[in-house]
Amino acid sequence: MADLTEKQMDKRERAKERREKRRQEISLLRSIPYSEHQRWWSAETIAVVTGANRGIGFEIAHQLALQGVTVVLTSREIAVGEESAKVLQEGGLKVVFHQLDVLDQESIDTFCAWIKENYGGIDILINNAGFNHNVGSENSVEFAEKVIKTNYNGTKNMVKAAIPLMKPNAAGARIVNVSSRLGRLNGRKNRISDDALRQKLEDADSISEELIDATINKFLEQAKDGSWTDGGWPQNNTDYSLSKVAVNAYTRLVARELADRPEGEKIFINCYCPGWVKTAMTGWAGQVTPEEGADTAIWLSLLPDMRISGKFFAERREIHF
Repeated sequence: MADLTEKQMDKRERAKERREKRRQEISLLRSIPYSEHQRWWSAETIAVVTGANRGIGFEIAHQLALQGVTVVLTSREIAVGEESAKVLQEGGLKVVFHQLDVLDQESIDTFCAWIKENYGGIDILINNAGFNHNVGSENSVEFAEKVIKTNYNGTKNMVKAAIPLMKPNAAGARIVNVSSRLGRLNGRKNRISDDALRQKLEDADSISEELIDATINKFLEQAKDGSWTDGGWPQNNTDYSLSKVAVNAYTRLVARELADRPEGEKIFINCYCPGWVKTAMTGWAGQVTPEEGADTAIWLSLLPDMRISGKFFAERREIHF
Protein backbone atom coordinates (compact mmCIF):
# COMPACT_ATOMS: atom_id res chain seq x y z
CA MET A 1 0.00 0.00 0.00
CA ALA A 2 2.85 2.36 0.90
CA ASP A 3 4.54 1.54 -2.44
CA LEU A 4 1.32 2.31 -4.32
CA THR A 5 0.93 5.66 -2.56
CA GLU A 6 4.57 6.47 -3.32
CA LYS A 7 4.06 5.62 -7.01
CA GLN A 8 0.97 7.81 -7.17
CA MET A 9 2.88 10.68 -5.58
CA ASP A 10 5.77 10.20 -8.03
CA LYS A 11 3.30 10.22 -10.92
CA ARG A 12 1.70 13.44 -9.65
CA GLU A 13 5.12 15.05 -9.22
CA ARG A 14 6.14 14.12 -12.77
CA ALA A 15 2.85 15.49 -14.13
CA LYS A 16 3.39 18.70 -12.15
CA GLU A 17 6.93 19.01 -13.58
CA ARG A 18 5.63 18.51 -17.13
CA ARG A 19 2.96 21.18 -16.63
CA GLU A 20 5.50 23.62 -15.25
CA LYS A 21 7.88 22.95 -18.13
CA ARG A 22 5.09 23.57 -20.65
CA ARG A 23 4.11 26.80 -18.88
CA GLN A 24 7.69 28.01 -19.20
CA GLU A 25 7.79 27.05 -22.90
CA ILE A 26 4.58 28.96 -23.59
CA SER A 27 5.80 31.95 -21.60
CA LEU A 28 8.84 32.03 -23.89
CA LEU A 29 6.68 31.67 -27.02
CA ARG A 30 4.45 34.53 -25.87
CA SER A 31 7.47 36.79 -25.52
CA ILE A 32 8.40 36.34 -29.22
CA PRO A 33 6.66 39.00 -31.32
CA TYR A 34 4.94 38.10 -34.60
CA SER A 35 7.05 39.07 -37.59
CA GLU A 36 5.61 41.37 -40.28
CA HIS A 37 5.13 38.56 -42.80
CA GLN A 38 3.19 36.53 -40.19
CA ARG A 39 0.78 39.37 -39.39
CA TRP A 40 -2.22 38.69 -41.61
CA TRP A 41 -4.26 41.08 -39.47
CA SER A 42 -4.34 44.88 -38.99
CA ALA A 43 -6.28 47.55 -37.12
CA GLU A 44 -9.09 46.88 -39.63
CA THR A 45 -9.40 43.29 -38.33
CA ILE A 46 -12.48 42.98 -36.12
CA ALA A 47 -12.53 40.56 -33.19
CA VAL A 48 -15.67 40.02 -31.09
CA VAL A 49 -15.25 38.58 -27.59
CA THR A 50 -18.37 37.53 -25.67
CA GLY A 51 -18.57 37.72 -21.87
CA ALA A 52 -15.47 39.92 -21.89
CA ASN A 53 -16.10 42.22 -18.93
CA ARG A 54 -13.88 40.13 -16.63
CA GLY A 55 -11.72 37.02 -16.26
CA ILE A 56 -10.52 35.11 -19.31
CA GLY A 57 -12.76 37.07 -21.70
CA PHE A 58 -11.31 40.40 -20.57
CA GLU A 59 -7.77 39.05 -20.93
CA ILE A 60 -8.49 37.68 -24.43
CA ALA A 61 -9.83 41.12 -25.43
CA HIS A 62 -6.75 42.75 -23.87
CA GLN A 63 -4.22 40.50 -25.61
CA LEU A 64 -5.92 40.70 -29.02
CA ALA A 65 -5.96 44.50 -28.76
CA LEU A 66 -2.26 44.48 -27.81
CA GLN A 67 -1.63 42.69 -31.12
CA GLY A 68 -3.23 45.60 -32.99
CA VAL A 69 -6.66 44.09 -33.64
CA THR A 70 -9.83 46.18 -33.14
CA VAL A 71 -11.75 44.41 -30.38
CA VAL A 72 -15.48 44.58 -29.72
CA LEU A 73 -15.79 43.74 -26.02
CA THR A 74 -19.27 42.50 -25.16
CA SER A 75 -21.12 41.68 -21.97
CA ARG A 76 -24.71 41.21 -20.88
CA GLU A 77 -24.55 44.06 -18.38
CA ILE A 78 -23.89 47.49 -19.85
CA ALA A 79 -22.25 49.29 -16.90
CA VAL A 80 -19.56 46.67 -16.20
CA GLY A 81 -18.88 46.19 -19.92
CA GLU A 82 -18.40 49.91 -20.51
CA GLU A 83 -16.08 50.12 -17.50
CA SER A 84 -13.96 47.17 -18.73
CA ALA A 85 -13.67 48.66 -22.23
CA LYS A 86 -12.69 52.00 -20.72
CA VAL A 87 -9.79 50.37 -18.82
CA LEU A 88 -8.39 49.06 -22.12
CA GLN A 89 -9.12 52.28 -24.02
CA GLU A 90 -7.16 54.24 -21.43
CA GLY A 91 -4.19 52.01 -22.29
CA GLY A 92 -4.39 53.29 -25.87
CA LEU A 93 -6.00 50.13 -27.26
CA LYS A 94 -8.65 49.95 -29.99
CA VAL A 95 -11.49 48.49 -27.96
CA VAL A 96 -15.18 49.33 -28.20
CA PHE A 97 -18.07 48.06 -26.11
CA HIS A 98 -21.48 46.77 -27.17
CA GLN A 99 -24.11 45.07 -25.06
CA LEU A 100 -24.78 41.44 -25.98
CA ASP A 101 -26.84 38.74 -24.28
CA VAL A 102 -26.05 35.45 -26.06
CA LEU A 103 -29.37 33.96 -24.88
CA ASP A 104 -31.54 36.81 -26.17
CA GLN A 105 -32.20 36.64 -29.92
CA GLU A 106 -33.27 40.29 -30.06
CA SER A 107 -29.99 41.32 -28.40
CA ILE A 108 -28.03 39.15 -30.87
CA ASP A 109 -29.91 40.61 -33.88
CA THR A 110 -29.33 44.19 -32.65
CA PHE A 111 -25.64 43.46 -32.13
CA CYS A 112 -25.20 41.87 -35.57
CA ALA A 113 -26.94 44.78 -37.30
CA TRP A 114 -24.64 47.21 -35.45
CA ILE A 115 -21.54 45.20 -36.44
CA LYS A 116 -22.59 45.13 -40.10
CA GLU A 117 -23.35 48.85 -40.17
CA ASN A 118 -20.15 49.94 -38.39
CA TYR A 119 -17.56 47.36 -39.46
CA GLY A 120 -19.03 45.40 -42.36
CA GLY A 121 -18.49 42.09 -40.56
CA ILE A 122 -16.28 40.05 -38.22
CA ASP A 123 -12.86 38.41 -38.70
CA ILE A 124 -12.53 36.70 -35.33
CA LEU A 125 -15.19 35.49 -32.87
CA ILE A 126 -14.28 34.27 -29.40
CA ASN A 127 -17.21 32.55 -27.68
CA ASN A 128 -16.20 33.02 -24.06
CA ALA A 129 -19.51 33.85 -22.30
CA GLY A 130 -20.10 31.09 -19.76
CA PHE A 131 -21.57 30.17 -16.41
CA ASN A 132 -20.80 27.63 -13.70
CA HIS A 133 -22.53 27.47 -10.34
CA ASN A 134 -20.49 24.77 -8.60
CA VAL A 135 -17.21 25.51 -6.86
CA GLY A 136 -14.62 22.89 -5.89
CA SER A 137 -16.09 19.43 -5.32
CA GLU A 138 -19.74 20.62 -5.27
CA ASN A 139 -21.98 18.91 -7.82
CA SER A 140 -25.42 20.47 -7.62
CA VAL A 141 -27.65 20.49 -10.72
CA GLU A 142 -29.96 23.15 -9.30
CA PHE A 143 -28.86 25.60 -12.03
CA ALA A 144 -28.28 23.00 -14.76
CA GLU A 145 -30.59 24.68 -17.26
CA LYS A 146 -28.84 28.04 -16.90
CA VAL A 147 -25.38 26.43 -17.12
CA ILE A 148 -26.23 24.50 -20.30
CA LYS A 149 -28.16 27.30 -21.97
CA THR A 150 -25.38 29.83 -21.38
CA ASN A 151 -22.47 27.58 -22.28
CA TYR A 152 -23.94 25.54 -25.13
CA ASN A 153 -26.98 27.36 -26.50
CA GLY A 154 -25.26 30.74 -26.15
CA THR A 155 -22.24 29.48 -28.10
CA LYS A 156 -24.49 27.91 -30.74
CA ASN A 157 -26.55 31.10 -31.08
CA MET A 158 -23.43 33.19 -31.66
CA VAL A 159 -21.86 30.78 -34.16
CA LYS A 160 -25.06 30.75 -36.23
CA ALA A 161 -25.37 34.54 -36.08
CA ALA A 162 -21.70 35.19 -36.86
CA ILE A 163 -21.13 32.88 -39.84
CA PRO A 164 -23.00 35.16 -42.31
CA LEU A 165 -20.97 38.11 -40.93
CA MET A 166 -17.51 36.53 -41.26
CA LYS A 167 -15.50 38.62 -43.72
CA PRO A 168 -13.74 37.06 -46.71
CA ASN A 169 -10.05 36.81 -45.90
CA ALA A 170 -7.10 35.04 -47.53
CA ALA A 171 -5.98 33.89 -44.06
CA GLY A 172 -9.44 32.62 -43.13
CA ALA A 173 -11.88 33.92 -40.53
CA ARG A 174 -11.60 32.36 -37.06
CA ILE A 175 -14.07 31.14 -34.44
CA VAL A 176 -12.70 29.98 -31.08
CA ASN A 177 -15.03 28.37 -28.53
CA VAL A 178 -13.84 28.39 -24.92
CA SER A 179 -14.40 24.88 -23.59
CA SER A 180 -12.94 22.58 -20.92
CA ARG A 181 -11.18 19.26 -20.51
CA LEU A 182 -14.15 18.37 -18.28
CA GLY A 183 -16.08 17.94 -21.54
CA ARG A 184 -13.78 15.28 -22.97
CA LEU A 185 -15.63 12.21 -24.19
CA ASN A 186 -12.80 9.88 -23.25
CA GLY A 187 -11.47 11.44 -20.09
CA ARG A 188 -10.34 8.70 -17.73
CA LYS A 189 -12.25 9.92 -14.68
CA ASN A 190 -15.07 12.13 -15.93
CA ARG A 191 -17.02 10.91 -18.92
CA ILE A 192 -20.37 9.68 -20.19
CA SER A 193 -20.51 5.97 -19.30
CA ASP A 194 -22.85 5.01 -22.18
CA ASP A 195 -20.40 3.61 -24.78
CA ALA A 196 -22.88 3.78 -27.66
CA LEU A 197 -23.72 7.43 -26.98
CA ARG A 198 -20.03 8.29 -26.61
CA GLN A 199 -19.24 6.69 -29.96
CA LYS A 200 -22.05 8.63 -31.66
CA LEU A 201 -20.82 11.92 -30.20
CA GLU A 202 -17.27 10.99 -31.18
CA ASP A 203 -18.04 10.33 -34.85
CA ALA A 204 -17.32 13.65 -36.58
CA ASP A 205 -18.82 12.39 -39.87
CA SER A 206 -22.27 11.58 -38.51
CA ILE A 207 -22.67 13.87 -35.51
CA SER A 208 -25.76 16.11 -35.72
CA GLU A 209 -27.26 19.04 -33.87
CA GLU A 210 -30.28 16.84 -33.14
CA LEU A 211 -28.09 14.26 -31.38
CA ILE A 212 -26.31 16.91 -29.28
CA ASP A 213 -29.60 18.59 -28.33
CA ALA A 214 -31.28 15.25 -27.51
CA THR A 215 -28.37 14.29 -25.22
CA ILE A 216 -28.53 17.60 -23.38
CA ASN A 217 -32.34 17.54 -23.11
CA LYS A 218 -32.29 14.00 -21.70
CA PHE A 219 -29.93 15.12 -18.95
CA LEU A 220 -32.02 18.23 -18.18
CA GLU A 221 -35.17 16.10 -17.86
CA GLN A 222 -33.34 13.79 -15.44
CA ALA A 223 -31.95 16.77 -13.52
CA LYS A 224 -35.54 17.94 -12.99
CA ASP A 225 -36.92 14.58 -11.82
CA GLY A 226 -33.84 13.66 -9.76
CA SER A 227 -32.85 10.55 -11.75
CA TRP A 228 -29.69 12.15 -13.22
CA THR A 229 -27.41 10.47 -10.65
CA ASP A 230 -28.15 7.10 -12.28
CA GLY A 231 -27.95 8.42 -15.84
CA GLY A 232 -24.30 7.58 -16.47
CA TRP A 233 -23.33 11.24 -16.85
CA PRO A 234 -19.91 12.70 -15.93
CA GLN A 235 -19.45 12.51 -12.16
CA ASN A 236 -17.58 15.79 -11.65
CA ASN A 237 -19.30 19.12 -12.24
CA THR A 238 -21.95 17.25 -14.22
CA ASP A 239 -23.96 20.09 -15.76
CA TYR A 240 -20.87 22.14 -16.67
CA SER A 241 -19.06 19.06 -18.04
CA LEU A 242 -22.03 18.18 -20.27
CA SER A 243 -22.35 21.76 -21.50
CA LYS A 244 -18.73 21.50 -22.67
CA VAL A 245 -19.29 18.03 -24.20
CA ALA A 246 -21.97 19.78 -26.27
CA VAL A 247 -19.71 22.74 -27.18
CA ASN A 248 -16.96 20.37 -28.33
CA ALA A 249 -19.35 18.25 -30.38
CA TYR A 250 -20.94 21.34 -31.95
CA THR A 251 -17.49 22.71 -32.84
CA ARG A 252 -16.74 19.53 -34.82
CA LEU A 253 -20.16 19.58 -36.47
CA VAL A 254 -19.76 23.18 -37.67
CA ALA A 255 -16.19 22.52 -38.85
CA ARG A 256 -17.57 19.74 -41.06
CA GLU A 257 -20.32 22.00 -42.42
CA LEU A 258 -17.83 24.78 -43.22
CA ALA A 259 -15.12 22.54 -44.72
CA ASP A 260 -16.14 23.04 -48.37
CA ARG A 261 -16.06 26.83 -48.38
CA PRO A 262 -13.82 28.17 -51.17
CA GLU A 263 -10.36 29.68 -50.59
CA GLY A 264 -10.65 33.29 -49.49
CA GLU A 265 -13.93 32.52 -47.70
CA LYS A 266 -12.67 29.86 -45.28
CA ILE A 267 -13.87 29.90 -41.66
CA PHE A 268 -11.84 27.88 -39.16
CA ILE A 269 -13.57 26.88 -35.93
CA ASN A 270 -11.82 25.25 -32.96
CA CYS A 271 -12.29 24.93 -29.21
CA TYR A 272 -9.82 25.04 -26.37
CA CYS A 273 -9.43 24.49 -22.64
CA PRO A 274 -7.90 27.48 -20.82
CA GLY A 275 -7.10 25.38 -17.75
CA TRP A 276 -8.26 25.96 -14.19
CA VAL A 277 -7.93 29.73 -14.16
CA LYS A 278 -7.87 32.07 -11.16
CA THR A 279 -11.14 33.89 -11.85
CA ALA A 280 -14.46 34.56 -10.12
CA MET A 281 -15.88 31.43 -11.83
CA THR A 282 -13.42 29.16 -9.99
CA GLY A 283 -13.74 31.13 -6.75
CA TRP A 284 -10.16 32.35 -7.40
CA ALA A 285 -8.93 28.83 -6.65
CA GLY A 286 -7.40 28.12 -10.06
CA GLN A 287 -3.77 27.35 -10.79
CA VAL A 288 -3.45 29.34 -14.02
CA THR A 289 -3.39 33.13 -14.46
CA PRO A 290 -5.93 34.78 -16.80
CA GLU A 291 -2.99 35.72 -19.09
CA GLU A 292 -2.01 32.06 -19.38
CA GLY A 293 -5.64 30.98 -19.76
CA ALA A 294 -6.16 33.41 -22.65
CA ASP A 295 -3.00 32.41 -24.53
CA THR A 296 -4.28 29.51 -26.67
CA ALA A 297 -7.31 31.57 -27.76
CA ILE A 298 -4.96 34.31 -29.02
CA TRP A 299 -2.73 31.72 -30.70
CA LEU A 300 -5.69 30.11 -32.53
CA SER A 301 -7.09 33.53 -33.48
CA LEU A 302 -3.87 34.80 -35.04
CA LEU A 303 -2.11 31.66 -36.27
CA PRO A 304 -0.59 32.36 -39.72
CA ASP A 305 -1.26 29.77 -42.46
CA MET A 306 -4.25 28.46 -40.54
CA ARG A 307 -5.53 25.12 -41.84
CA ILE A 308 -6.79 23.55 -38.63
CA SER A 309 -10.52 23.24 -37.98
CA GLY A 310 -12.78 21.17 -35.74
CA LYS A 311 -10.03 20.42 -33.22
CA PHE A 312 -9.60 20.73 -29.44
CA PHE A 313 -6.57 22.45 -27.91
CA ALA A 314 -4.89 23.20 -24.60
CA GLU A 315 -1.59 25.00 -24.05
CA ARG A 316 -1.11 25.42 -27.83
CA ARG A 317 -1.33 21.67 -28.41
CA GLU A 318 -4.08 19.54 -29.89
CA ILE A 319 -5.72 17.24 -27.35
CA HIS A 320 -8.27 14.42 -27.74
CA PHE A 321 -11.99 15.13 -27.52
